[in-house]
Amino acid sequence: MGGIRLLIADDHSVVRQGLRMFLALDPELEIVGEAATGEEAIRLARELHPQVVLMDLLMPGMGGVAATGTIRSEMPDVEVIALTSVLEDAAVTGAIRAGRQAVRSAAAGQVHLSPEAAARLVREVQIPGSPEALTERETAVLRLLAKGQANKQVARELRIGEQTVKTHVSNILGKLQLQSRTQAALYAVERGLVSASDLGRG
Repeated sequence: MGGIRLLIADDHSVVRQGLRMFLALDPELEIVGEAATGEEAIRLARELHPQVVLMDLLMPGMGGVAATGTIRSEMPDVEVIALTSVLEDAAVTGAIRAGRQAVRSAAAGQVHLSPEAAARLVREVQIPGSPEALTERETAVLRLLAKGQANKQVARELRIGEQTVKTHVSNILGKLQLQSRTQAALYAVERGLVSASDLGRG
């Protein structure tokens, strides 16, 4: 089976080196490549087929935000985790531990955010779309997804097929103009569908 295939995209070689060093301690994670620009991140994602990309949002040239958009639209199965300013108010070891958990969860198609991080992201991320656009079933799927449940768990709970769940998730992201399950979870918090403390509880 091998580990979770991981691509690191950051224009600071020291940051890449640090991440590689810490993440290499985890036998479940396999770092398949490193990128220093948004363009390089896209090229390597196409070539190396990682499951998760750790993306610095502030890079020269094409920024991480634009690169994330391209990767999400071309490779919807790849989860992207934003790196910028995750360390600013957390101990490095705690952040790395949370980062590992986030990588695992992202690879499993789940959302993992601490309530504090979720609250901060909800404040910082302006999320488009309106809840009226979602059907009752899509709203139910969104609630479970925001609580950190993988497609299989959502399917079991709602008594529908896993493929149907994938279709619902795809429709939710499309209707709300969102790029990832993580953004969908933040949207659910912002709209009061779940509370920040419920995020990633599974």
